[in-house]
Amino acid sequence: MKKPVHNPREVAEIVAVQALSFIAGDPERLGLFLAESGIGPETLRTAAADPQFLASVLDFVMRDDATVKAFANASQLHPTNIAAARQVLGDPDWERDVP
Repeated sequence: MKKPVHNPREVAEIVAVQALSFIAGDPERLGLFLAESGIGPETLRTAAADPQFLASVLDFVMRDDATVKAFANASQLHPTNIAAARQVLGDPDWERDVP
């Protein structure tokens, strides 16, 4: 059994990685995201380790109501949880290794 995650930063990163997976599952959405982010598909996995990149993933999802709703349904998260994850990733006071 997996240990529950309680660190808000870790939870936010998990939500963002789920959002990235959601984006990658739709070729049209992925193409738009890659074009806007300026990264190539070959660097997507490496970029996912960067909290700023993860914040941009959530920015992409949140900018369109239909995309937010679709991701919320796919991830079984409430849209406010997605917005909260974005806020945590954008907060410089949250350190990656906070206990």
